[in-house]
Amino acid sequence: MRPLKTGYAYHGNRMPHHVETDLRDMAAHNTNLVVHMLSHTDWDRHKNIMKEIVAMTEYYGMETWIDNWGLGGPPGDKSHFLAYYPDSHIIYSDGTMDPVRACLNSPDFRKFTKEWIDAVEYIGGKTIFWDEPHQPKKKTDAGEVYGCACPRCRKLFRDKYGYDMPLAANADVENFRIDTIVDYFREVTAYSASKGIRNSVCVMLGASHGINLATIDRICGLETLDNIGSDPYWVGSGADPYEYVYKGTRRNIEVSEKFGKDHNIWIQAFNNPRGAEEEIIMAAEAAYDAGARTIIAWGYYGSASNDYHAKNPEAMRCKTAEAFRRVWDMERDRILREGRAKVGLTI
Repeated sequence: MRPLKTGYAYHGNRMPHHVETDLRDMAAHNTNLVVHMLSHTDWDRHKNIMKEIVAMTEYYGMETWIDNWGLGGPPGDKSHFLAYYPDSHIIYSDGTMDPVRACLNSPDFRKFTKEWIDAVEYIGGKTIFWDEPHQPKKKTDAGEVYGCACPRCRKLFRDKYGYDMPLAANADVENFRIDTIVDYFREVTAYSASKGIRNSVCVMLGASHGINLATIDRICGLETLDNIGSDPYWVGSGADPYEYVYKGTRRNIEVSEKFGKDHNIWIQAFNNPRGAEEEIIMAAEAAYDAGARTIIAWGYYGSASNDYHAKNPEAMRCKTAEAFRRVWDMERDRILREGRAKVGLTI
């Protein structure tokens, strides 16, 4: 049985004395994992501060993961990399440019990613959290178009399949798009693993624009990928939180176990309506009941530093702390039951 981990995504604050207050709050409320963003801005302006924050997190007894937030564009910030390498933009199949996303087949972007991994090593990161890898699609008047179809990708596609990329995605295009993600991660996770850094990924449950739990087997075979996760976010779906998270977690656990990988499950602590904070307790217990032992909330204090924050961040902080306490109580009770059984007690 894997040890229980509960934690938060933490971002929006780079002032160490405020960070320390938040870390102490987390450590006092059943948290032993914090996922820190290392955006391009953090890398440029806060690298030494981030080194201090990582050390401080570990001082308070919590594991740290480092998120590649916005490095190549959403999810996360817009990619600053593209200001330096404008020929590395994703191009859609109708010829239009994605202004904020980088092509994963760009040699310059892969080199840039490795330099970012060097920065992760410098700040003391021991696990990289690769956040929702995907290739975009968008709706147009002519129908749905996809990326990337830049000249580089078009040549790679023609070399592989023997014909030009079509305007609309077909089975070959979808395979090529997934292969692009897998090849990118094969290269960059091999680089981080060579430095002794573990690699964790989170994918969407059923999105159509790249790696999700239906196609995750294409990336799971990478020996340098240690941990596979997903984010069964229920707010706005109209679904029952317990049922939705339980079923999504079971799908994730089954995939992880099939490939002998660890797992991570994300609980929604953003965009939560006022008065619905109790749902996070249902969601966290559903994840635990489904077998999750790494349960992480996005994000700390109801994501209060973002426009998409929970409508009552203070209540969300309290309910998330309560959810973690309940999960830890269940885990302790399980361990005690097993211990008593071993010595013959039937209490």
